[in-house]
Amino acid sequence: MSDTRTDMLGRVKTALAILPERAALPNWDAELAIARKLMEERDSLEVFAERIKLVNGMAMTDFAELAAYLKKGGWLQGYCDPGLVSMFEPKLGPEFKLKTDFDRTRIDDYAFGITRAAGGIAETGTIILNDALTSRRLGALTPWVHVAVLPRHLIHRTMTDAVLALGEDPNVIWATGPSKTADIEGILIEGVHGPGVQIALVIE
Repeated sequence: MSDTRTDMLGRVKTALAILPERAALPNWDAELAIARKLMEERDSLEVFAERIKLVNGMAMTDFAELAAYLKKGGWLQGYCDPGLVSMFEPKLGPEFKLKTDFDRTRIDDYAFGITRAAGGIAETGTIILNDALTSRRLGALTPWVHVAVLPRHLIHRTMTDAVLALGEDPNVIWATGPSKTADIEGILIEGVHGPGVQIALVIE
């Protein structure tokens, strides 16, 4: 270790030594146990829909509801996973233009992206994305609206359950609501590093 770094770390340690005794850390294990106990008797989809709403995302189970929401926002053209087009085209209607290729030179042409989710986490309202199922990562992360198609049986009750089910995919994204940052003057802004609207379309 260089003399400069040793000196800097020594000064930090000295500065921290005179601080009053720190508050004890919360008993995370006990608090998690209580929260998970409250979930035991509830349906995973019900909990997931409740929790994703708390982080400014939304869960839907109806194509008509999704179509109405997108129309209201004026979001009529976007990217769709090629494997999902046959499911979405007849249910969204002719007003919608679904593109199965993502031209990165025309990123602003895509108001929404529809991709597959690898799973969901009920206790946090998190959508899980991975390389194995996401046809185009840009299609999930660059449009203002992201619709993650989530099979109901892939909603895991807890983060622990989700981690155990992830397998060996080298790139996994956990999206808990829209992209957020509070770096600027401490003001929370959504949609800076990713979608401003995060929707889980839960299908049977």
